[in-house]
Amino acid sequence: MVFNPKSKTCPELCRRIQNPKWVELVALGVAFALYGAVAQAQQPTKIPRIGYLSTNGDPSRPPSFVEAFRQGLRDLGYIQGKNIQVEYRYAEGKLDRIPGLITELVTLNVDALVLGTSTAIHAATKATNTIPIVMVTNSDPVAAGIVNSMARPGGNVTGLSTLGRDLSGKRLELIKEMVPGISRVGVLWHADGATAARSLKEYQTAALALKIQVQSLELRGASPDLYGAFKAATKDRVSALITDRAPVFNRFAKRIADLAIENQLPSMYSGTEYVEAGGLVSYATNNADQYRRAAWYVDKILKGANPAELPVEQPTKFELVINLKTAKQIGLTIPPSVLARADKVIR
Repeated sequence: MVFNPKSKTCPELCRRIQNPKWVELVALGVAFALYGAVAQAQQPTKIPRIGYLSTNGDPSRPPSFVEAFRQGLRDLGYIQGKNIQVEYRYAEGKLDRIPGLITELVTLNVDALVLGTSTAIHAATKATNTIPIVMVTNSDPVAAGIVNSMARPGGNVTGLSTLGRDLSGKRLELIKEMVPGISRVGVLWHADGATAARSLKEYQTAALALKIQVQSLELRGASPDLYGAFKAATKDRVSALITDRAPVFNRFAKRIADLAIENQLPSMYSGTEYVEAGGLVSYATNNADQYRRAAWYVDKILKGANPAELPVEQPTKFELVINLKTAKQIGLTIPPSVLARADKVIR
């Protein structure tokens, strides 16, 4: 029956409303509906989970790059445990642990992986082709077969290439300009790295054009024989030393710098952290900036971006950092022409 407000007789609906049992049923139904709506509104939002693998350090002593990544997340409004959960894993310089740690993170079904070495990136691409991977690599990811191109990576990997190993010739030029009459340079490199042999080859190729001989100082393992390598360098009358970027070496930055000073060897590095630890000079990208930028990639992916279509970024600026305290300790005068080009000078 349709209710007619002008009718003088109470329709059936009015009689039902006047029935206490009917009113009770209606109230109960409304209560259940409201409860369901409140319960649905109170369901916790899924917090995205990110896997971060650091080749060095441990939870009590994380590398500086970890803090740089955390800062990048904070700058974007992410708070650990509140709107993001980052699962940190540390290989502690043991490259053989990397595949197992990658498998562990993949098993957690993380929303993205953040990786900083070629060894880890290759292990991750073997473990998953669906979880997005944000890389910070110092090698050419196209040449290494990690992505199809810088503009369109084409798979589940994107991120940043610092081109650290493309600067081999420039580092040799700088060390030659700083050390007059240099003829032989030792290259300290770690043979367990996925692209280390290619890096040594790049130094050897660049040295030919500069008429400089390269002495290979090959190391292996999680605890490389640094003392033995410097002893070999001295024996072979090396005039200067270049330390190739290797995750294992990061743990021994101060030890390498100290040995170079003890042996009176001018030393060139591919990271500012070595110069801050006492090394003579570095020419590289600002790696802390790169890891802060990696957080931007994570943010884009969490918001729905496809890593296959996120271009790999390359650096536009490289920093020359010089430690004058170290130069004084080894009796080297830095030419004014080099000093004037320095982005940072440690006195």
